[in-house]
Amino acid sequence: MKKISYSVCGMCTVRCPIRVESDDEKITWIEGNPTLLGGALCARGLAGVALREDDQRPQTPLIRVGARGQGQWREASWEEALKYVAGKLDGIRRDYGPEAVTLSSRGGPWQALYKSFIHAFGSPNYTNHDAVCGRNTHHASLSLNGVGRTDFVYDIENAKHLVLFGRDMFSSLRIAENIKTIDMLEKGGRLTYIDVRQTRTGIKATRFFQVRPGTDYALALGIIHGVIKKGYYDQEFIAKYTSGFDELSAFIEQYTPAWTAKACDVKEKDIKAFIEEIGEDRPNVIFHPGWNLARYSDSFYASRALHILNVLMGNMEKKGGLLFSKGAGDCGVKGIRSIDISKPDIKRADGVGWKYPQFDKGPGILHLLYDAVRSGEPYPVKGWIAMRHDPLSCMPDPEAQKRLLDKLDLLVSIDTNYSEFGWYSDVILPESTYLERDNFIVQQKGLKPRLVRREQVMPPKYDTRASWEIFRDLARLLKLKDFIPFDTMEEFWQWQIEPTGHTLDEFDEKGFIDLVDEPVIFDPEKLDGKFKTPSGKIEFVSKKLTDCDLPSLKPYEAPVAPAAGTFRLIYGKTPLHTQGHTINNPLLIELMPVNCLWINTKVAQKLNISEGDIVDVFSADENYNASLPARVTDFIHPEAVYMTHGFGKDIPRQKRSLHSGASDQKLMSNGLTRWDKAGGCLSLCENFIRIEKSMRNNIKKIAI
Repeated sequence: MKKISYSVCGMCTVRCPIRVESDDEKITWIEGNPTLLGGALCARGLAGVALREDDQRPQTPLIRVGARGQGQWREASWEEALKYVAGKLDGIRRDYGPEAVTLSSRGGPWQALYKSFIHAFGSPNYTNHDAVCGRNTHHASLSLNGVGRTDFVYDIENAKHLVLFGRDMFSSLRIAENIKTIDMLEKGGRLTYIDVRQTRTGIKATRFFQVRPGTDYALALGIIHGVIKKGYYDQEFIAKYTSGFDELSAFIEQYTPAWTAKACDVKEKDIKAFIEEIGEDRPNVIFHPGWNLARYSDSFYASRALHILNVLMGNMEKKGGLLFSKGAGDCGVKGIRSIDISKPDIKRADGVGWKYPQFDKGPGILHLLYDAVRSGEPYPVKGWIAMRHDPLSCMPDPEAQKRLLDKLDLLVSIDTNYSEFGWYSDVILPESTYLERDNFIVQQKGLKPRLVRREQVMPPKYDTRASWEIFRDLARLLKLKDFIPFDTMEEFWQWQIEPTGHTLDEFDEKGFIDLVDEPVIFDPEKLDGKFKTPSGKIEFVSKKLTDCDLPSLKPYEAPVAPAAGTFRLIYGKTPLHTQGHTINNPLLIELMPVNCLWINTKVAQKLNISEGDIVDVFSADENYNASLPARVTDFIHPEAVYMTHGFGKDIPRQKRSLHSGASDQKLMSNGLTRWDKAGGCLSLCENFIRIEKSMRNNIKKIAI
């Protein structure tokens, strides 16, 4: 029987709204939600069909029988596997206390479920992947504006100028954002792109700066200097809503366009021309403060500088600028109910909130959890549940991580695919694919907040379960009170939506429910109370940072130059894969079966490397090496080499992608020790590798 379903894509963390057509037990069509996306969807979203049909994903619960990482498993029933996990968790709770267990996830709109489970268990230690993604940006926004990075909406469609520092949006593919950017450009808007290499986003730019690696902060400081010296800032906004402007003005005195050009390896006249452009286009100028800014040792300050530039533009709550993201309460309507079990009053193991008061407690800082694993302080960490999260693929130096994970008594992976963490775990609990499961209703904040839900399109093909069922059943075995007191998702949905006055039937029309008819925009002249800093103003000099003996305006330090024969390793995304999650997808691997190494043309000539040659790459400690084809190009800075993240996996059951390409995180030896003390993120682009032309070129040449 033919069926049309509205749901939410699960092929990446953007989670685009989708419309799905199916016939009996076969999916026949997937497209972006016609109302919101006009049917647009990326290759990853279209490959959701292949994810469901993939026979190289976990098909039933697995319990390890050999040594960790050896791939020796036995199949188990759900009853046995859940009882096994619950028994281990109960033993840890008895011997060490519930706080000895941590739960990590990819984050996202459904993380309240996972967070509430671990809180109900009695542990404060919920964490996510953000320490290798957006914590620097989040903490930068908090220190300046008093609100986090997701509390702003970027009105790109109505902007006159969008400035992106390494934000390769046409590779990361947030479809709605991409459509708005194209619309902005077609209306005559400008796009300035800054990166160490040219990208899909950069080729659409009206101005491109190819900067020396590690100099983003220097360029941002030079722009601030020009804006202030030229008077291209909103003096009324600065006087009314900010503090510390005099200190900022004095601080940037030395960062002239001439200094900036030399530091960044760009032309002074181009910097000056760009400053004139934003002077013309303000206040409709958006400096994107970054997304994945877990890059350099000063990325927190680079993001803070970009936030400062938005403030100087006076673009807040103005068309073509930054708008506060609105929820139900901001619109005067009732919101949904959701699971929200309070965090136990116990110190976090990672030190966030007590040892590191500069960091927002939220999901904490994942890599700092390893300090507690290593030392046993403030208490032992003995259990780890990873919910669709792979620390061994997303964080540096997985071998060092494994040595620490061996101190734990229980590792559990809940995922739709085999992950490297899962392969090293004690138990794999296979989650149903996003097309095979329901999720609870969530509110999406914005100018027009809406309710969305993920609805099951097809029954599970294999013996897999939805995450809410897995956690519900574990909670019952562990006798956790007040956690999902419902047997069906339909009951849960009804409980959630009851306060809003809306009905579940309204989702059937277009897949979502708008909570208001028109966009809600605050009066830009009445923003008092919106900035949740200690002073209630935007703080160029942050009291919170000062109290933690951290500078708000940090003097620039030039990046370390690579030693002879080595190169700074830069990683990034492709529109064809979602990090390591889709590398084994039957459709997507046909489109991109391997990553390649970008090398500057002049550097490649010196090394006798030609386009398509196989190149061997070596970590700094020489403990990891791999081979991949060369991409020789003028459009990367000669100090750097680049590879797409997610390849080089060592999971035998993922036969399509086994040992394909190279793993950037495995090349980051000692990478767990390099992190931003003000922002919290790991510094993933502060690693240097050695490269050489491979002897294998005598056997095979790869076309790319």
